[in-house]
Parts: sequence; structure tokens; C-alpha cells
Amino acid sequence: MSTSSSGKSSRKKSTPKARKLLRGGWLRRILVGVALLGIWGVVMVGGVVAYYAYTLPSFNELYVIERRSSISLRAADGSMLATFGDLYGEHRNLKELPKHLPEALIATEDRRFYSHFGIDLIGLGRATFANIRAGRVVQGGSTLTQQLAKNVFLDTSRTMKRKVQELLLAFWLERNFTKDQILEMYLNRVYFGAGAHGVEAAAQRYFDKPASKLNLTESAMLVGLLKAPSRLAPTGNIKSAQSRAAQVINNMVAAGFIDEAAAKAAAAKPAQLARSRLPMPNARYFADWAVEEIYQLVGRDQPDLIVWTTLDARLQQAAERAAEAALSRDGEKLDVDQAALVALSPDGAVRAMVGGRDYLESSFNRATQMRRQPGSAFKPILFLTALENGIHPEDSFIDGPINVENWAPRNYNGKFQGPTTFREAAAQSTNTVAVQLAERVGRQRVIETARRLGIVSDLKPHPSLALGAFETGLLELTNAYTAFANGGYTVMAYAVLEIRDTRGNVLFRRDGQSVMAHMIDPEPLSELNELLQGVVDNGTGRAARIGRPAAGKTGTTSDYRDAWFIGYTPDLITGVWVGNDNNAPMNKVAGGGMPAQIWRAFMQEAVKGSEAKPLVRQPPRSETPLAGITSLWDRILQQFNGRPAAPASSPAQGNAPPPPRQTPLSDNSMSQPAAPEPAEPRMIWQVGPQPIRQ
Repeated sequence: MSTSSSGKSSRKKSTPKARKLLRGGWLRRILVGVALLGIWGVVMVGGVVAYYAYTLPSFNELYVIERRSSISLRAADGSMLATFGDLYGEHRNLKELPKHLPEALIATEDRRFYSHFGIDLIGLGRATFANIRAGRVVQGGSTLTQQLAKNVFLDTSRTMKRKVQELLLAFWLERNFTKDQILEMYLNRVYFGAGAHGVEAAAQRYFDKPASKLNLTESAMLVGLLKAPSRLAPTGNIKSAQSRAAQVINNMVAAGFIDEAAAKAAAAKPAQLARSRLPMPNARYFADWAVEEIYQLVGRDQPDLIVWTTLDARLQQAAERAAEAALSRDGEKLDVDQAALVALSPDGAVRAMVGGRDYLESSFNRATQMRRQPGSAFKPILFLTALENGIHPEDSFIDGPINVENWAPRNYNGKFQGPTTFREAAAQSTNTVAVQLAERVGRQRVIETARRLGIVSDLKPHPSLALGAFETGLLELTNAYTAFANGGYTVMAYAVLEIRDTRGNVLFRRDGQSVMAHMIDPEPLSELNELLQGVVDNGTGRAARIGRPAAGKTGTTSDYRDAWFIGYTPDLITGVWVGNDNNAPMNKVAGGGMPAQIWRAFMQEAVKGSEAKPLVRQPPRSETPLAGITSLWDRILQQFNGRPAAPASSPAQGNAPPPPRQTPLSDNSMSQPAAPEPAEPRMIWQVGPQPIRQ
């Protein structure tokens, strides 16, 4: 019995007091565990923060600016074309700046700037709530101090390390500098787009004035750019920049910096780019090309540069209008997407360049980078070779079926007209006669003439050479035509007139003597100009007539994939190409169509107010010709590398006397030996008739 009684007492339930003590023990264990976790968490966070603090960049970077040198390109009249690289203006004290500039910045970017300690907890909370509600990042909570820390010391990566370091740097800045000093550093270091770093550089680049002279609307525009400086830069998107500036003005009203009346007055007169800063939409094609010439002249390791170029702003605008008008009017129905134009003065200075329809859509320069078949636009080089080798404009040929090395060329219209003169064949761009000319004088001689005129493209002595069945560039071929307009001098196209640094030191100045070599004698040049003037007056280039003496040549390639017109007056040589980037055929667009129309529209504007002159038939200056130079490129090598020019290889080259007016036979001549020249009419040179190979 006693045992049983003892067992019952051992199973007696615990008292309420005991249960309370038991629960208190577990609670203490939980609290102790949480405390330990908290301590370890603080230690770990502290360690991470300490590590990030240890790896902070040097504070000396606050005073160091790493930058690329800047190149500012101006047209010949001083108007701004484009800028490359970084531009930093002089440091401006906050007291030097108009008060509405920092006010606009604070109203838009950080309204509690003067009250927070580097981090705006209220703004951060508001931004977090807005982002959670939107499901994406729609607001930022960074203060101006944080933005300065990021811009000066850190990269743009979105990592925990970068964010922690940004906060630490913001605390350091707030501790070591006053609010005004932070604001001043921010305005002098932040990026405003278009390569402009700091408010002084931005004021000069966009408004052509010092930052101290900025008005309310200009200040608002600069502050508005900070949201997306590259996208909103007024040099490329003035309407978006003005719209963003209007929002900044509203922010200033909300922040109490200006009243409604001032806001309405600002809205009525939005900020505009300075006239000297207004870019031409497609002048960037020229600017990109000119930069490479700048590097060749002065090297890449240079301070900020200001470069005056050859571009004529009036002609550039006329060129852009002419090309765009033609494409807008007829591009869709004619299946033409692109056009390019380049205009040169007789000494090779590039006066206008359109590398495509829209630089922002495609920066590929069709005037300088594109390689396409020129078709009959190459024929003037063949004509010159023929004239230099004894063939006269009135000499007769038979336009009929021919076959050369199992190749049968056809005319553009698919027809043959029988007996014709060289002059008539040139005006109507008769292919069969062109091939006969090339076979008569020799294809290699045609290639040599092309080299003398500056053509560097790969030319093969194939029978189709006479019809331009090789690839070349618009600038390259137009440059070759300059010798026809300037009295026989071959030149090298150029873009740069003068290069200075920002202190005004002249690093390069063109002395007016471009690289020129006398390559065409007066008599064949005079005859060539008559032939090419006939193309415009009575031939395939009639659509290019401008009411004054002009000469030129059309070019059309197979399946209408390319169409060219290159023509000139005594003062301007202009080449036009139209086609498609994917080489797709156009809707029967020939060189005498849209290209000649663009040429005419441009040239009519270009020659306004100038005196009409006859085509040049004598060399324009009395300097001693460069005898014995076989090519422009020999002249260039001699000019820049001190290499001697190659000796002349034939009497028809360089400045040698013109060949006797006779009928030479080339090694690959297809005709019979010529009979003595009768008085009238001149002899008929005939090849064929032979069957056309299908």
C-alpha cells in the first residue's frame, strides 16, 4: 500500500507557479538567442561596412578630373557643327552663378537639401512606396550629396557595395564641406550632355555665353537635362529639352522659388540654342570624316581643340534640303531609300556633304564609306584618255552589236543607232562606243589616267572597265572630276582650314596651297569640257541644266541598283548618288533622273548671287607644273614623306607634251589599222557587227 501511495504522489501535477517558472526559462532562452543573433548581425554588417569603407576610392579623386580631349568643329563661317570628346569649363563659384540655377536644381532634384544629413529619409521612404506601388522603379531617393559622391568617386553599377559606399561617401562629404560647397562642386562636375561637363561648359556649348549670364529658362533647361543628358541634349532634341525645362519651371513654382507670373513669362519664351550652336541635321557625316583628318594633322594626344573647317553652312543646308525633298517626294514610288551628296571647290575643299538621309538613324557615311559601281559616271576618265591619245570629238564610230572576249555590252535603251560621232556618243552615253574607245586606246591607259586623277579603287583591265563595272566611292570619283573644272590640276579633298587649342595657339593652318599636281593639258581638257557640257545641254543629263555653263555625266548600274550624277561649274564640283543600302533595285531610277534633279536643286541654290562663268579651259595659276609625277598619290608621298616621285612612264602623263594627234593602236585593239585621216568627215572607227551573247 505504501508503495502505491508513493507512486501517486510522484505523478502529482506541477503547480501554477512551477509552470510559470518553466515558461519564463524558455522566454529567456529565446530572448538570449535573438540578442546573440542581433549582436552577430551587427558584427557582420559592421564588418561588411568596414570592408567597403576600407576599399573606398581615394578622397583625392574629388580634385582630379580624368577626361578625353575635346574637339569642337566649326563651319567656315564659325557656326558650330559638332563636338567630340569631353568639354570642361572653368570652375564657377556659387556666388558667380545666377540664383535661379541652384534654385532650379534644388526644386527638381532635392528639395530638402539644406535640411538632411546626406540622406533624405523622407524622400527615400516616399520613393520606396511609389516604386512598390508601381511594381518598378519610377522614383529615385538619392540626394544631391549622394549623386555627387556617385559621379565623382564611383561607377554606375547597381550593386550593394556601390550603394553602401555611396552612403559612406555622402556622410563624409556632409561632414567635411558646407552645403553650398557641395552644391558648387555638383554644378561644376555633373554631366549636361553633348560632351559638356560642368555648368560653364554647358552654358558655352548650348547658349554661347558664360554660366553667370544664364537666364531663368536657360537655367531650367540645363537642370532638366540631368534626368537624361544624352537623350535630352538640345543639340539633338530641342523640343524635348524645352518640354523638360517647362517641368523644371513648374517644380520651382511648387517649391516657392518663383511665382506663377514668372512661370508664365518663362513658358512664353522657352530657351533656344544660340544661333552659332544650331547644328545642321546631317553635318555630322562631314564632322566624323573631318575628325580623322584632324588626327592625321596634329595627332590624337592633344588638348582641347577648336577646328575651322571648309564646310559652307549655306551650301550644307541647301544640300540637305535638296536630298530630302527628292526622297520625300519620289522615294517611296521609286523604291529609293537613300541619297548622298558631296560638293567640292576646285582646290578640293569640301563645301557640303550629305552621307545619308538621317544620321541619327544610320551614321554610315555613303559619301565616303560606301563602295558602289559608278557605271557611266566613270566614262569621263575614259573620254579624257581617248582625247589625250589622238581621238577627236568629231571622229565617227558605229553603234552596233559588238563582242569583246565573249562579252557583249548593250546600250541603256537596248537600241543601236548606227553611225555616230564621239561627241554624240558621249552626250547619249552610248556603251558600245565607250567600249570601242577603251579597246582602241588600251584599258591599261585608262587605268593610268584614273590613277593620275586620284582614283585608288581596285581597277582591273576587263572590257567592262569602260562602263564603270568596278566599285568606288562618291567622294573619290567626285574628287577626280575637280581636275576637269580647275584647269587640269588633280587635288586631294580636305576638310580642315585651321586648328587651335583653347588658348588660341595655332597648331595647323592651311596656307592655301592644297596638294595639287597638273595632270591634264589644255587642249584635251577643253575638248573634254565641251563633251561633258553636251551631256547636260543635249544629252542624258538634261535634267541637271541650271541656266549657266555646266558639265557632267550620268551613271546607272545594272537593274537600277545605283544611280549617279557628277557635274561641275567653274566654281563647284558636286556628286550625287541614290540607291538602297541593301543593294535592292530601284524602280527604273537612272542617273539622269533623281540624281540629276537633286544636283540641279542644290546647284541652283549654290550659284545664287554669283556670276556665270564659262568652263575653265586654261590652268588657273602660273606655278610651274609638277613634271614627271605619274599620280596624285606620288605627289602626296613626296609632300608628306619626303619620297621622290616616280618617273613618268608615258608621254601622255604628268606635264609632258601632248601626244601627236594620230590614231594609235593599243595592244588589244580590235579594229583594222587606220587609213590616213581625210579632211571631212573624219574616219569611222568600227568594231563588228558581231553577234550579241545572250
